[in-house]
Amino acid sequence: MKKLIIDVDTGVDDAQAIMMALADPDVKILGITCCNGNTPLQNVLKNTLRVLKVCDKLDIPVYRGCGEPVLAPRKNAGDYHGKDGLGDAPDPDAPGLDLLNGQNAVEAMIKMVNENPGEVTLVATAPLTNLAVAVQLAPNFHKKLKALYIMGGNTDSRGNTTDCGEFNFVADTEAAYIVLDRYTCPTYIATWEFSCRSSLPWSFCDEWLAQDTKKAAFMKKISKLSMDKARSADYQKEITAGKGFNSCDSYAMAAALDDTIITDSEKVAVTVELVGTQTRGMMVLDYMELLKKKHKVTIIKTIDLEKFKKLLMDSLK
Repeated sequence: MKKLIIDVDTGVDDAQAIMMALADPDVKILGITCCNGNTPLQNVLKNTLRVLKVCDKLDIPVYRGCGEPVLAPRKNAGDYHGKDGLGDAPDPDAPGLDLLNGQNAVEAMIKMVNENPGEVTLVATAPLTNLAVAVQLAPNFHKKLKALYIMGGNTDSRGNTTDCGEFNFVADTEAAYIVLDRYTCPTYIATWEFSCRSSLPWSFCDEWLAQDTKKAAFMKKISKLSMDKARSADYQKEITAGKGFNSCDSYAMAAALDDTIITDSEKVAVTVELVGTQTRGMMVLDYMELLKKKHKVTIIKTIDLEKFKKLLMDSLK
């Protein structure tokens, strides 16, 4: 069994990624750790439990993590994910927060990895706050990971939150810098522009959400707001390529579940700009090797889109 920890700020695409992992029979999710991001932490916790409930997986532990970035002002993405993070489609029967595991998310993350050294893949689809704090508390934490998959950053200086910054890296820039500076485990990054180039045709999305299941009905309800925005002409001008739906976090999850889905990638040392007036939060790719870093990350460039579509279809069955 592939052992996963999923670190989330559960908005719509986090929900899609979580459900993709839950549907894989060869995966054991050790826990889901939560932090501020797409929506405030309290909503993230509620949303994660809602996803687990619809999938009949409330036995998976959910942990409360960081509610504020390391240094930056708190930022959320309610304009896209809804104020509640799941499309402003509330569930009156949502699970209560009494179901949360009482342990702090960062402490739980460290404990789970210590108990399974070299076996845990960490999938990070949120601002990297929890991961940055973990390596501060346990400096060797990253060395015990099997691999780290991140959705975040950019390669072409094309942002979705600022001119040059992707949301997760802008929402906690210091955390992104710490993680990319200190984590030396095999690291894979699904960037903003890559996910845009791999956007899903609307015809597929209609078929995906038309499945006659409880999960599909849930996904259709929570995705409506973001999909309506993604279909709009104004939004299409903002993304780098293609007219379709971009399930950002699901690309990182798909690669973590099946690395054969990656059809093209490159290895390069990276860092994050901390102080640029126009470029704070931008991921910098060190092609000239001026950083003198030994550790290089794998930047995912293309994937097998048919395999990706199948993982998404299976997630709602």
